[in-house]
Amino acid sequence: MSQEAKTIPDYDYEALGLMVGLEIHQQVDSPTKLHCRCPNIYREPEESTHEIRRYLRPKANNLGMMDRAVVEQTQANRQSRYMVFDTTCLGDVDEAGPAPVSPEALKTTLEVSKLLHMVPADRAHVMRKIIVDGSGPGGFQRTTFIAGNGWIETKSGKCRVASLCLEEESAPKMEETDEYVVFSLDRLGVPLIEVATEPDIRTPEQTYEVASYLGMALRSTLGVKRGIGTIRQDVNVSIRNGTRVEMKGVQALSMIGEIVKREIFRQLALIEIKDELNSKGASVDTELYDVTSIFAETKSKVIINSAKKRKILAICLKGFDGYVGREVQPGRRLGTELSEKAKAVGVSGLFHTDELPNYGITAEEVAALRKAVNAEADDAVIMISGREEVVKRAMESVLQRAEQVLIEIPQETRHALPDGNTSYMRPLPGAARMYPETDLPTFAISRQEYRDLPAPELLIDKAKRYMKEYGINKEFADMIAFSKYMLLFEKLAEKYKESEAVTSTLLARTFTGIMPELKREGLNIDSITDTKFEEMFDKVAEGALPKDATRNVLVIVCNDSSCCIAEAVEKLGIGTVDQKEIEDYIDSIVAEKKDFIAEKGPAAVGPLMGIVMEKYRGKIEGKTVSAMLKERIDKMTK
Repeated sequence: MSQEAKTIPDYDYEALGLMVGLEIHQQVDSPTKLHCRCPNIYREPEESTHEIRRYLRPKANNLGMMDRAVVEQTQANRQSRYMVFDTTCLGDVDEAGPAPVSPEALKTTLEVSKLLHMVPADRAHVMRKIIVDGSGPGGFQRTTFIAGNGWIETKSGKCRVASLCLEEESAPKMEETDEYVVFSLDRLGVPLIEVATEPDIRTPEQTYEVASYLGMALRSTLGVKRGIGTIRQDVNVSIRNGTRVEMKGVQALSMIGEIVKREIFRQLALIEIKDELNSKGASVDTELYDVTSIFAETKSKVIINSAKKRKILAICLKGFDGYVGREVQPGRRLGTELSEKAKAVGVSGLFHTDELPNYGITAEEVAALRKAVNAEADDAVIMISGREEVVKRAMESVLQRAEQVLIEIPQETRHALPDGNTSYMRPLPGAARMYPETDLPTFAISRQEYRDLPAPELLIDKAKRYMKEYGINKEFADMIAFSKYMLLFEKLAEKYKESEAVTSTLLARTFTGIMPELKREGLNIDSITDTKFEEMFDKVAEGALPKDATRNVLVIVCNDSSCCIAEAVEKLGIGTVDQKEIEDYIDSIVAEKKDFIAEKGPAAVGPLMGIVMEKYRGKIEGKTVSAMLKERIDKMTK
């Protein structure tokens, strides 16, 4: 965690009236996408075959209602460009009707509902959620309510689970400019499970606990994807005298508590700013001032680059001097919040007098700017440069946000940043963006089939079983239960249950210790198939491969995926060393180190073993070398 994180205090969360709710989004590892039968696989950008381009417009739902988030998301009027692949179908680009939900994805979702003690819907209705940020060519995302009224138990008490939905993943953003945004269609439509809790969480620590448990329950189904970007958390936070704010896209679970703390910090800072500004009679002048001429001869490269053949408009915030630069999160200021509202409609940012003169803008230019907008010493001035129509829209957003500073903290959706801070995305959406999908019928969820569906074994329970059945310690049991090698471990642990050479501990150490090591070293561990693992451990069980040599064998196979285990063993020269050669070498070491042995006695075994293994590691078992040395040292010291 960064040094900045230490500046956030622990609060009296009960006194603040903290309420937190979570939404967990988990990609499903089904064979196909949710509403088409395209393969559920990721593609590299260079595999794209062509591109389609569209402009998305705001649209009302079936009742004629327009959502405020939808309106703002289209104000930038930027073109959306979509990378198309040979695995992209007409349904992906909204040129063909949708297929019914993937049965495999539905089964996994129902398994999750059983683990969370939820009640499934009698009939499921596919809905459209209007999303016009460009992440879907059709301007909407399909989502289906599957179950509700669930719960989980935490150390701090029960947390209710409000809903379980099955929805489509959006297209990831690949590139962004002032004129267009590029999206990739490979992940569009991938099945996504959304679990939403009630706002029952009362501390950052409980937030982490609930998110961890939900992630564990999802992975317990064995039907979800793993890896970076396959699961994300959205956190809804509110405090007394504040408001509900949604933080989207938390990738690192370890940061979730810090994000809650920093949102509390932000809301408390905004409340303090509001109270202070109102106490001094601050106000917002809504007049827009054209100040382009003031910077006609400026030497500021930032202004020159953005203002060429464009307009520079300014506004005056009465009594705001010093407040626009006030910190609202570590390293982020009120001016940042105003700037992000402007960016949402297509400009690159803004300037404010709390940070000027700077960026090549002179004190004389600042004085002229203040005079042009009739600013007094206690006032702040904000200016934006760009295309006139875009700057006007941006200034209207800034004025709206500045007025809110004096009244309330706005309900909004924010993007979670890696350091625990958040940035503005859009207003908090309402019910107006949802309407029924008319191209798909409702479908029944059979109560009998649901009752007959076996609940998956929770990973935490699986770890306890591993300790009991296979005799491995808790650390190994926890790691292997949460590992992608869990099923292979179970298969091999059963196969070698009677083997003295291939123990469950050896298997667990290989899968949770050696494999992550090789990955960190940049080796292609995906080239090691389950079959190759089994062949390697067969050789260990037969005595044809020392346990100490397994890592070397795996390294060879990682570097050459066409190499089989037998070839890797041969390359290491295992089995080519004569037993008598090793015995003679040990005898020579013992003779050479007789004074050391006389001084250390039995304790000399370890150091001498290191010498022998340095030469013969991977060609003979360490316990065999240890036994040979012990036998000879015992004879010498009697």
